[in-house]
Amino acid sequence: MRLLTSLALCLPVTAFAAGTDSTSTPPAQPACSDGMVRDAQTGKCMSANDARLDDGERYEAVREYAYADQIPQAQQVLDAMTNQSADGVLTYRGFTARKAGDMDAAMGWYQAALDVNPDNLPARSYMGQGLVESGEIELARAQLSEIRARGGRGTWAEVSLRLTLQSGRGYAY
Repeated sequence: MRLLTSLALCLPVTAFAAGTDSTSTPPAQPACSDGMVRDAQTGKCMSANDARLDDGERYEAVREYAYADQIPQAQQVLDAMTNQSADGVLTYRGFTARKAGDMDAAMGWYQAALDVNPDNLPARSYMGQGLVESGEIELARAQLSEIRARGGRGTWAEVSLRLTLQSGRGYAY
């Protein structure tokens, strides 16, 4: 686990809006609670639906809630996103479904994200991790190959899926 954390901290950060994800692990606790979102300008926690927030702030809150296993709060913020068909939204719908134990729904969301953006490396990584959890090792390896073929060698998406394949367990955040 320390190795994976160290690797994640050394990798470059990329923009989520392009279908990628921050390569750093979010803080242990979300910046806000109860589905609220931290406003970058004021530092205050606001309703996820507040018009003063942008989707970048919402994405960060979704990541924080999702990685802290606060799935209902992550889904609440996802519901406030302005573009519900954005591949990042679809990716995190898959992530939260998988963490909630609904693997079938997760795979559907990941596939929808990849239909929008085939180069969405986090969706491929999360999908691959779910496939490992389901015992579908060859399909997970196919996602790893896709990540590498799409320029993702050495990225968080590639490293986390590779380590998941090696351990046989889903990546723990």
